[in-house]
Amino acid sequence: MILFEPFHLPFMARALVELVLLGVLAGTVGVLVLLRRLAFVSDTLTHTVFPGVVIGHLMAGDGGIFWGALAAGVVTAVLLTLLTHRRRVSEDAALAMLLTTLFAVGVVVVSRQTGFTSDLTAFLFGRVLTVTEAQLAQTAVVTVLVVALVVALRRPLLLRAFDPEGARAAGVRVGLLDLVLNVAVALVVVAAVKAVGTILVIALLIVPAAAARGLSDRLAVIVPLACLIGAGAGWLGLVVSYEASVGYGIRLASGATVVLVLVAMYGLALAAGFARRKAGLVRARRTAPESALESAA
Repeated sequence: MILFEPFHLPFMARALVELVLLGVLAGTVGVLVLLRRLAFVSDTLTHTVFPGVVIGHLMAGDGGIFWGALAAGVVTAVLLTLLTHRRRVSEDAALAMLLTTLFAVGVVVVSRQTGFTSDLTAFLFGRVLTVTEAQLAQTAVVTVLVVALVVALRRPLLLRAFDPEGARAAGVRVGLLDLVLNVAVALVVVAAVKAVGTILVIALLIVPAAAARGLSDRLAVIVPLACLIGAGAGWLGLVVSYEASVGYGIRLASGATVVLVLVAMYGLALAAGFARRKAGLVRARRTAPESALESAA
């Protein structure tokens, strides 16, 4: 069957496991990003890990990418939390400063190297088909840690998202929660940087959660649905890129294909959500006269 045939190849199987893990990880954190309207924060983090990726690669080769990105991501999360704490600096100004400064550092470091263009392309757009077992283990560890952290802190995180003033009044340490969420987003970026690159990881964080939100209003449904959409898009994206390359001789970048499948699924989710709401309105209109007659009787 076409949906399973490509994965008898070891490199395709590893790519599938990586994208399923990233789907679960990004889907879980992405819902919180959507609720807090932190898409720009996520976009900033995808750029600010870039100097860490480059420096880690220069110091230790491919094995240093994860640790360099991790260091840069954590530093960004801490700086962002400190700059915006107590509103000393507006959030958009802090994001702009961090994004431009750290990304510029990465570009300067790259410009000092010769023959680095292909590596730069990989950092920006990823190479999911070259994922190793060691990288799979790193992604699995990050996924378990972040999901466990979000589950453990789900109540204060949701209170912070829906009622920040109420959270402060209840004694919740809002600044610490903001740091936790910023670090969680940074870890998603770090885990995905090898597979889909620093540019395309933003789609994994935002699109599955937005698609799930279009299908349901219940948070208990939105989170697992976002995880399923992210993992499913990874699966279908790999299948499409493989069949296009092997069956038709059309070379498609796997990571970018996954993102395009995500966008297509988002469009379908919007259409399904619109149909669901319209059906609800039709039912409401039909039951309204019956309710009025019952009240009159």
